[in-house]
Amino acid sequence: MTGHPRMKGSTMRHGAILGLALAAAALPATPGHAQTPDASLTDLRERLTRERATLEAQQAALDVQRTRLQALEEQLAARLGPAAGGSAVAATPRPDRAVSVAQTTSVPLPPSPPPAAGQASGGVQTVGEAPTDQREVQVAALAEQGGVITQAGRLTVEADLEYARADRNRVVFRGIQIPAAVLIGAFDINESRQDVLTAGGVFRLGLSSRLEINGRIPYVYRSDRSVLAPVVDPATPNAGQIDSPVQDGGLGDIDFGVRYQFTDGNAGLPYLIAGVQVIAPTGSDPFEVDRDALGNPREAATGAGFWAVSPNLTAILPSDPAVLFATLGYTRNFGRTINRRIGSALVERVRPGDQPSASVGIALSLNPRTSLSFGYAHTWGFGTQTRLRMFDPQTDQPGDAFDSTTRDLQLGRFLFGVSYRVNPRTTINWNVELGATDDATDLRTTLRIPVSLNLF
Repeated sequence: MTGHPRMKGSTMRHGAILGLALAAAALPATPGHAQTPDASLTDLRERLTRERATLEAQQAALDVQRTRLQALEEQLAARLGPAAGGSAVAATPRPDRAVSVAQTTSVPLPPSPPPAAGQASGGVQTVGEAPTDQREVQVAALAEQGGVITQAGRLTVEADLEYARADRNRVVFRGIQIPAAVLIGAFDINESRQDVLTAGGVFRLGLSSRLEINGRIPYVYRSDRSVLAPVVDPATPNAGQIDSPVQDGGLGDIDFGVRYQFTDGNAGLPYLIAGVQVIAPTGSDPFEVDRDALGNPREAATGAGFWAVSPNLTAILPSDPAVLFATLGYTRNFGRTINRRIGSALVERVRPGDQPSASVGIALSLNPRTSLSFGYAHTWGFGTQTRLRMFDPQTDQPGDAFDSTTRDLQLGRFLFGVSYRVNPRTTINWNVELGATDDATDLRTTLRIPVSLNLF
């Protein structure tokens, strides 16, 4: 059966159109209707640019906030004073006398600069103890050194234990010398050894952010041993040896003083602290101890026997991670009338020589708890003036009075110290002095443990 010619042509046209549509669907998509790889990279770059801009804006905001925070900290430190670090422990300057005491300095170190833009702002802290502000680091400043003033209302109580050792060996020749190094006469070998152990209690009280008072009460145990060996016969070099050991203990010389801080250490300037110490002769008097007929002591004196005043000026310059320090001092000793017979002489009056002193050093912070200090201290002790009357061996009557002055003493010491901060209120300090001159004590070492309390 044959269809209508017009319907047959329409059916053929519809079949052709359907075939073309199926063929077009089978072909791959044209570039105008799909996303190319170049377009994908462009989109990623735009997103990365937007994220980087957001991160830089956040970093800039953090830097501004950090700058504001540091400005507020500086204003707070300026109002509360240099001891506002919270754990600053000041030290009491000590004059250079027979027994000196090592001190501790606490100096607020300058803050670290903020990181540059684009640098990680906070960093990741390790698990454990929280980081400590470097401005609270304790540094051990050694003998005769003072620290910044104790914070207002804070009381520092300190226990210290000190050991000092001095050895002296001298050969004295009495006679005449002939050329070619021939000596005719007698030799005396004088050897002395001195051991001094001192336990002291120290207090410091901050009356304001610039003013403090302090004091120290020592207990002294002293052991002296001297040997005088007249060498008359070379075959028996120890003939006539005289051995006189003495030892005793008791209250030493108490000292007390006041200190005032002039500068706050701003604008790169050092801290300047002036002070004055008064030494009272509360220890046993060396002119009152029991002696034998030759004048040799049977007891060891625990004090100097004279009043003294010691003004001083200390400069402390923080330079992270180090602290530079220097001290100038002068000890004025006051003479007094003795009027006592010692051996074959009547001692009428004695005035010990004054003692100018200076010291310099550097303290290095190893970490927020530990620091080391190195320095040198020197004291020039002027000669002691004495008015004497010698007794006539026949009549046993004193002769005419005359004045004598001993030679000057040069006391140089190398200084070394270690400080460890146990907690914000307690620090352990160990200090060592080594004699650099013949007149200085051979060794002095001190262990000090201060504890701070807030009273008001």
